[in-house]
This record gives sequence, structure tokens and C-alpha cells, in this order.
Amino acid sequence: MTFSGIPHAAVDFYVELEQDNTTEFWTAHRERYERDVRAPMAALAAELEEEFGPAKVFRPQRNLRFSRDKTPYKTHQGVYVGTGRRTGWYAEVSADGFRVSGGSYHLEPEALAAYRQAVDGPRGAALEALVTGLHNAGWHIEGSTLRTAPRGFGRDHPRIGLLRHTSISATRWVNDADVVTTHALVGRVREHWRQVRPLVEWLRPALPA
Repeated sequence: MTFSGIPHAAVDFYVELEQDNTTEFWTAHRERYERDVRAPMAALAAELEEEFGPAKVFRPQRNLRFSRDKTPYKTHQGVYVGTGRRTGWYAEVSADGFRVSGGSYHLEPEALAAYRQAVDGPRGAALEALVTGLHNAGWHIEGSTLRTAPRGFGRDHPRIGLLRHTSISATRWVNDADVVTTHALVGRVREHWRQVRPLVEWLRPALPA
């Protein structure tokens, strides 16, 4: 499929799915999902593969094994390009629109310990500067955080904000419909992923493979 944009119909699909997240709705509208959501997102990822690498197109079903929320389907479609086990770039369409991000989305205990060691060490200042620069450029710095200092670090640590993160990423929305719904989205995502590349590259060697 040649990429020609993410259609308005993709957002419409998720607006409706949020209202009726049932197997019956999904069965009746699966063709819409494949045509208006999955296929365009896969085509977008294919256009970016040469520079960033192959993407994983996430499945629509939710993992319900350990969740109290038993609604069967995700209310967004994401694609992910990994640069290692724990870092990479991400793009998503949902009822809220289209967003891009980059960073590390889940740090298991070993990786979290390595991240904190890197933040506490000489490379930590570089991460602080990267995060500040991204924030000033319009990116939202996200990720789960502790309410207090992690064990072994004082609350007065100069980079305590970064040390409290148990995952960290930078996210921004693409709000221009004339971009999202056309081939121009390829260039916009490429531009944004390049902007967040320094964060991805800082995280990659800081975390165990």
C-alpha cells in the first residue's frame, strides 16, 4: 500500500470503539480497522524504514491476563521501531489524534538500575541538557515516576527529577490535519523522530542489551 496519509476515518473508528468496545462492534467493523487504521499505519512505517529500521505494528487486542479492565481492544494503533530491547521510536493514532514519541517505555529492574547509574554518573548532565532542550522545543517529557527519591539517592540530588523516572520518553502531537491526512506526514514524523534521536541514542548504551 502506498502511504497517502492517516484518514479522518481512523480517528472516527476509535471514537466509536471507545463508545462500544465489544467483540460485536469489532467483528462488524473489522474491515474499517484494516483499511483505515492498520494499513495506513503500516504504510507510514514502511516509508520510514530505510532511515530508522523496520517497525512493529502492534496487534489491536489487549492483554487481559493481569488487567481488571476487560475491554477486549486497544483504543489506539501504535507502531514501534526499536533500537534495542528497551529503546526506540513510536507513532500512534487514536480518538485524540496522532502523536509521535521516542525513548524508553518500560525499564525492568536491571535496566532501571543501569539507567539510574548513568543519570548519576558523568553522562547524566548530557541527559539533563537533552531533556531540557526537548521540553523547550515543544516536546512533553513523559514516563512513570516515583513520588520520592529512589533508594540510595537523596532528595537533594541535582538530577533527582530524572532519577525518579522508571520510564522516560518525549512525546508530541501532530495537530495539523492537512499534514496528518496526506503524504506530508512522512516528512513530519521523520523530522520529529530525528529531533528525539539524541534521547534514544543516550538511552541505548545506558541500558543492558
